Amino acid sequence: MKSLAVLLTCHNRKNKTVACLRSLYACIVPEGYLFEVFLVDDGSIDGTNEAVREQFPLINIIQGDGTLFWNRGMNRAWSEAAKKDVDYYLWLNDDIVLYDNALTELLASSVETNDQKILVGSTCAEDNKELITYGGRSMTVGLLKPTDELQHCDYFNGNVVLIPRFVFQKVGMNDPLFHHALGDFDYGLRASKCGVSSVVVPGVLGECDEHKDLAAWCNPKTTLRKRFKLLYTALGNHPIEFFRFDKRHNGIKQACFHFITIHLRVFCPWIWVKYK
Repeated sequence: MKSLAVLLTCHNRKNKTVACLRSLYACIVPEGYLFEVFLVDDGSIDGTNEAVREQFPLINIIQGDGTLFWNRGMNRAWSEAAKKDVDYYLWLNDDIVLYDNALTELLASSVETNDQKILVGSTCAEDNKELITYGGRSMTVGLLKPTDELQHCDYFNGNVVLIPRFVFQKVGMNDPLFHHALGDFDYGLRASKCGVSSVVVPGVLGECDEHKDLAAWCNPKTTLRKRFKLLYTALGNHPIEFFRFDKRHNGIKQACFHFITIHLRVFCPWIWVKYK
């Protein structure tokens, strides 16, 4: 039997987390595979922990204190799962409702690539199946629309991503340097530097709506004081983390340029809203 460790992190969205897990357990599991779930509950106080334990008693729940956020939560889940010698790791956002063929498509695509590539799943909007919301991305055209065949991507959103053991051994885990965002983009770009490609699997694997609201740190309706305060939080566009990401992948000049423009956007957010 081949083993799959499913990695999730959650915080105070019980209904979405439970719906995601229900869809996962409703997936068709190909013969010869089994999966185990590792869920980081990052300090939820809305009953998420209790609901998951009651409905999914076999899930491994790792308790956080509310300071991990997405990327560090995923790193914590991965660290726990890596104590076991598994064949695949599946990143899964807890706001996704998977289609029942999701695991089949991911695992079949991995076999097709000799279990040596990162397999990226695409999601669509709940009320518009033609609108692709998350998945593989290209440096030139941005978010890619899945086709009937495997297609290369430069980096990806970490919403539903399958990582075979070969890739894990070569690239390692997502970098806990980043609190919330950037860890998924960073992983794909790091993998590429290690000679590991990422591919978008055929079709759409589930539904996950976009987060369309303008972030408070760059919203003109938010006071300047609050914008600046929020900028340096895990849910902001943390300039120091972004600088390190940019320097790592784009060089010091671009890192310095973006460090300045991020702060400029805090002071003059209406410029970006006007020309968006």
